[in-house]
Amino acid sequence: MPEPISFRISRSTEGLAETLATLSHRLVKLEQRLAAMELQLQHEISPHPQELASLQTVEALLADCRSLLAQPAAETPEVVWEDWSQAETPEQG
Repeated sequence: MPEPISFRISRSTEGLAETLATLSHRLVKLEQRLAAMELQLQHEISPHPQELASLQTVEALLADCRSLLAQPAAETPEVVWEDWSQAETPEQG
């Protein structure tokens, strides 16, 4: 059975202060990155006013199309189907 290994951690006050300063500096950088990412995300989420205007135009066009499709046709023209598969082509004539 292997013998347990113990580690003795000893740091001077100056070493602890340096470590704390380094960790604090990293924390500040991470907070700044997080704030920048949140700002970018908010900018991406909020649409540009020109995009909103375009979407409203498209929505109005769709509403117009739906209303036209909902109206009954005044007169339905008679559709004549011809069998073009039997017609002569210019190469055959």
